[in-house]
Amino acid sequence: MAQVTITINGYGYTVGCNDGEEPHLQAMAKVVEQHIDLIRQIGGQSGEGRILALSSLLMADKLYEMEKYIASLEKQLDKQKLKQLQKENQELRKKLDDFAERAESIAEKLNLS
Repeated sequence: MAQVTITINGYGYTVGCNDGEEPHLQAMAKVVEQHIDLIRQIGGQSGEGRILALSSLLMADKLYEMEKYIASLEKQLDKQKLKQLQKENQELRKKLDDFAERAESIAEKLNLS
């Protein structure tokens, strides 16, 4: 298990992670730091706990909106998939009807002989 030191709000934290995940963890810390900077720009200086809480709320809001967006895309995909399956079903029914007509035609010819 690897360890990496990240900096959030001016404080260093040593965090364990799987080997090779260090850059990812550092990138996540950078995103947290960006949200902290945004809170500072909006509201000036506040206590560390307040800044971290507000930053967390900003990130949670983004996550919530992304989850809603993904859910709407999944619904659209499901509708498109349903339409595609219905179209394919119609095409298969048409082919089956054509096949049944040919089979009946062949059967009639065989009965006439």
